[in-house]
Amino acid sequence: VHLVESGGGLVQDGGSLRLACTASGSGFRPTDMMWYHLGPEQERDEVARIRLGGTSIHKDSVEGRFTISRDDVKKMVFLQMNNLKPEDTGTYYCKVHVWDMVNERYEDDWGQGTQVTVSS
Repeated sequence: VHLVESGGGLVQDGGSLRLACTASGSGFRPTDMMWYHLGPEQERDEVARIRLGGTSIHKDSVEGRFTISRDDVKKMVFLQMNNLKPEDTGTYYCKVHVWDMVNERYEDDWGQGTQVTVSS
């Protein structure tokens, strides 16, 4: 499974961005889809998760500002980021928990990351 993120960039404090992640390949089915943030502390931190079926969970610090969504037909996951703050700066990675139908097993796949910079 190959994951590609897009949508990062430079934005001012209070601005918005929409990240997208596309999963490609064959013989797999995405289940949980997640977004992670890697900030200056250099530890990937899960900020949002959306389950198969649409139930979503957001980290407290982004609740009400970020919204995760998915398109199962296109095998995509999105992160709408509103009211961005300087502390949101970092690299955002998508991670997808997939069912490998060929090998009949679950696996986790990561994208390469997209940079988000919020200026004060």
